[in-house]
Amino acid sequence: MASTKSKVNILDKPLSKGKSEINISTFGLLFCEIVQYCQNRVYTVPELQGKLSDLGYHVGQRMVDLLFVRERNFKRETKLLNMLVFIKSAMWRAVFGKEADKLEHANDDEKTYYLIENETIVNKFISVPKDKGTLNCAAFIAGMIEAVLVGCNFPAKVTAHWHKGTTFMIKFEESVIAREKATEGR
Repeated sequence: MASTKSKVNILDKPLSKGKSEINISTFGLLFCEIVQYCQNRVYTVPELQGKLSDLGYHVGQRMVDLLFVRERNFKRETKLLNMLVFIKSAMWRAVFGKEADKLEHANDDEKTYYLIENETIVNKFISVPKDKGTLNCAAFIAGMIEAVLVGCNFPAKVTAHWHKGTTFMIKFEESVIAREKATEGR
């Protein structure tokens, strides 16, 4: 007698949301090891932050498609402000379990936005030695943000700064602002 069960192709199965939480101690240990790995390969704080940003960029590149498949049903944002709100809310929630604290536009520069996080989890587990006092390990997150923006056709440079906790300065290329102005009239 033949079996009546039909075999389901793996491509037809829905994407699992996966477990959305990780033990904070495990994350802390892993991230500390990443920082130590990078620190052993550089000589200055800016080089270390650059290395962390590069690693974050690789993570962000892989997150772009995953986020838009799971959160937006394959639909990407085309408006600058909507993209920034997506990062502040959906991306932040997917990675950190909560929204970022604040999103601000610079008063003096139309290309610059600030994403503010009062207490970033990546800085929580790092003890910064006195000789590296300016180190902000949130450069890793800045790399993630930059990759998501670039992957969605909003080229920008993102840097992490100590101000009101950690502030991510997002400086868009002129082409993004010009495109935004051109689409406003439609």
